[in-house]
Amino acid sequence: MRMLMNNLDPDVAERPEDLVVYGGTGRAARSWEAFDAIVATLKTLGDDETLLVQSGKPVAVFRTHPMAPRVLISNSMLVPKWADWDTFRELEDAGLTMYGQMTAGSWIYIGTQGILQGTYETLAECAAQHFEGTLAGTVTLTGGLGGMGGAQPLAVTMNGGVALCIEVDPARIERRIKTRYLDRETDDLDTALRWVSEAAVAREAVSIGLVGNCAEIEPELVRRGFRPDVVTDQTSAHDPLGGYVPAGHSLEDAASLRESDPETYQRLAYESMAAHVEAMAAFLDAGAVVFDYGNNLRAGAEIGGLSHERAYSYPGFVPAFVRPLFCEGKGPFRWAALSGDPEDIAKTDRAVAELFPENDRLRRWLDLAAERVAFQGLPARICWLGYGERAKAGLRFNEMVASGELSAPIVIGRDHLDAGSVASPFRETEAMRDGSDAIADWPILNALVNTAAGAHWVSVHHGGGVGIGYSIHAGMVVVADGSDDARERLERVLTTDPGMGVVRHADAGYERAIEVARERGVRMPMI
Repeated sequence: MRMLMNNLDPDVAERPEDLVVYGGTGRAARSWEAFDAIVATLKTLGDDETLLVQSGKPVAVFRTHPMAPRVLISNSMLVPKWADWDTFRELEDAGLTMYGQMTAGSWIYIGTQGILQGTYETLAECAAQHFEGTLAGTVTLTGGLGGMGGAQPLAVTMNGGVALCIEVDPARIERRIKTRYLDRETDDLDTALRWVSEAAVAREAVSIGLVGNCAEIEPELVRRGFRPDVVTDQTSAHDPLGGYVPAGHSLEDAASLRESDPETYQRLAYESMAAHVEAMAAFLDAGAVVFDYGNNLRAGAEIGGLSHERAYSYPGFVPAFVRPLFCEGKGPFRWAALSGDPEDIAKTDRAVAELFPENDRLRRWLDLAAERVAFQGLPARICWLGYGERAKAGLRFNEMVASGELSAPIVIGRDHLDAGSVASPFRETEAMRDGSDAIADWPILNALVNTAAGAHWVSVHHGGGVGIGYSIHAGMVVVADGSDDARERLERVLTTDPGMGVVRHADAGYERAIEVARERGVRMPMI
């Protein structure tokens, strides 16, 4: 209940009055009536009962057993032939479903920090591959400063670089300034470029928010001969109606057109995506490192008229930078302090650093996060841990709660963007070695095994950050409350969950994943 409410804390959610947590339309519950019913049910739920939530609506409570999950959630799932935005919106308008995004409808969103560490890891790997380990003296051009994209400026500066971030909504820029994810703001392109140039020459880590539309500004930057070193994007292109604003339209005009003529709106949005991606491809031609960050922008550009070859001329971030981590079961392990006391997070930060002293990148992240990340809602932390590491951390947290070192339980979850919990051919499973990009058995198996292992709540979603028809993904949460029951759950769930990442990639033929399975005792009957 605390995590559901935290998702809708005004300091956390984009539009809490509409139940929207992030991602344009990603909701925590289908309606306020459903929210109230969920809360009332959670208050009376027995230790041997399980609540079923169907796309944000509580539909049943069944007697199960004490080790079963307390809540099972399914969001936005459609039969494949009907899995498109038009059908989804018809059903949503009829009050029959909702968009759960990834961690919005699974009650484990922790604010912009949730995506920050993954973005930090991606850019750190980019720096390691292309810039001798640091982004110092480089310029990263990107768009989108919403609930996901808002992490980008801080992730760039944490890696030492300059970030130029284009955002169409001034309120989002103000929010990132307020939470210290963004350093400066302007609505003047010339001013922004001057700041960028000065910071890059001085090798200063500075982030600049520029009010504007990517589909207008990025083509203009190409015409001016601007040469960024890194280019990516996190606009809400996954939702062409509710998230992406067409070129030539103010926010007010866009809102009016969206309501009066959604078909025209979407056509213009796709055409704008085509212009946006053509500019990104032009930066690639000029020598920039360009990658997609998983918002389905490339697919939208192709619908908007750009050729397939041009739209997909640059790779997604997973095959470019993250897949080697996935092969070790590494991914976005996150936790929140139910006490609301930041000191509990400080103590867990120190515990994680002590558990893995050899991990320099992890230690650097924890130090930077403690210094620079503003908590939103409940104090929380995220870091990328792999198979074997997550269980060790979870058990340590449980010991700290049991001993009184921590003042209240710790909620442990993760992003759905993880090593073994998602099938998303344009993002996490893009360009799999064996061609299994679209095989969606894996997230279902992930949810099933985590249910069997005793996670406190488990969810399966459709669409996530790339949109209806493009992904299936699963989430899990387990609570460290200091009890023996929690210890058993933590040991099992924090082994099965990252273990699915190792298995998924070993099955696809990745040699590192096969090595990890053999080294760490992951049993695979055919390997």
